[in-house]
Amino acid sequence: MAEINRTMNAREWAMLLALSLIWGFSFFFNSLGLRDITPLTLVLGRVAIGASTLLPVIYLMGQRLPPEPRVWGAFLTMGLLNNVIPFSLIAWGQTHIAGGLASILNATTPLFTVIIAHFATREEKMTGNRLTGVLLGLVGVAIMIGPDVLRTLGGDVLAQLAVLLASIFYALSSIFAKRFNAMVSSPIATACGVMIASSAMLLPLSVLIDRPWMLPAPSTAAIVGVVGIGVFSSALAYVLFYRIVATAGATNLMLVTFLIPVSAILLGTFVLGERLEPKHFAGMALIGAGLAAIDGRLLKKLRA
Repeated sequence: MAEINRTMNAREWAMLLALSLIWGFSFFFNSLGLRDITPLTLVLGRVAIGASTLLPVIYLMGQRLPPEPRVWGAFLTMGLLNNVIPFSLIAWGQTHIAGGLASILNATTPLFTVIIAHFATREEKMTGNRLTGVLLGLVGVAIMIGPDVLRTLGGDVLAQLAVLLASIFYALSSIFAKRFNAMVSSPIATACGVMIASSAMLLPLSVLIDRPWMLPAPSTAAIVGVVGIGVFSSALAYVLFYRIVATAGATNLMLVTFLIPVSAILLGTFVLGERLEPKHFAGMALIGAGLAAIDGRLLKKLRA
């Protein structure tokens, strides 16, 4: 089993930034898809498209999905923790609250990860630096999203609790994912296996609850949303996810939720021509400070 890096190297940081950019689109894709598609069917489409994207890639690379029942049992558990439950909770939550509020609630994931990893692992114990970094990052995300969205925290309480609960399941799944280091050698095979297992669990739920064949045909925008979240925010994203967690650990991996709002703002600036506001710079500065605290190298140099 690979040793967990408590301090990420440049390659791991590059993968983390790429993952944040890809997942930065996920709330946007969700919003497009939910215009015409019900939450469970949207999530089924997401994981089914993700699995269909990765399966031919695996075979073209000369790899195979592992046949062992214990591995598929782990795929089912991971699919439940990381896909079926949190994807469904967030998709349902976004039918009641804005994507901006959902993203700030989702940014609590590293805090839950630090707490759970402290009790569930030997190598990722909580330190003052890590806790300080997580809290700084949360404040930074809150500042970037702005006070307007925070004023709605009293409304749609169930939807907000659903997104918070999804963050807890993300934290649990990031810790559970480490066991695949010894089971499956390829991050692509792990990502594909988990999405196949997730599809198998979601298909009967979608058929029984949503009855998608009775709904009107989705618009082109909704189809683009489902395909985008399946190919990019699932297939490509989870290859990076399992590669990062194998070496950098669960707590470092969940820093991506701090970077997602940064990615969204930067994409809006350079792609859509939107202007950065002072709160965005302040928020990014705090997020940078939080990342530095958790990474630890800068603090070590300053102390030296």
